[in-house]
Amino acid sequence: MSVSTHVLDSVVGRPAAGIAVRLFAGEELIAESVTDHDGRSRLTEDATALGVHRLVFATGQWFAEQGRDAFYPEVVLTFSVAEPGEHHHVPLLLSPFAYSTYRGS
Repeated sequence: MSVSTHVLDSVVGRPAAGIAVRLFAGEELIAESVTDHDGRSRLTEDATALGVHRLVFATGQWFAEQGRDAFYPEVVLTFSVAEPGEHHHVPLLLSPFAYSTYRGS
């Protein structure tokens, strides 16, 4: 299973570059990354197990580095992998006091 993400700052309408992201399978850390200039990160190309996975975004640190207050110190997106051979793209639409996500392609 490959896992990627794309983070957009919905307040300024731009990619959120420089956010630290961690991928977990259960409690095991699988990969760590930082979003690139386009707000994207490909966390792994390696096969992982069936089951629950989490993406953890260090949003509080990122907002603080920009001198912006934020309500969420981190955003945790939990998703279930039923088909390990498929690509899983999990975007994050971010603002200081709200966020949303969806299963991308």
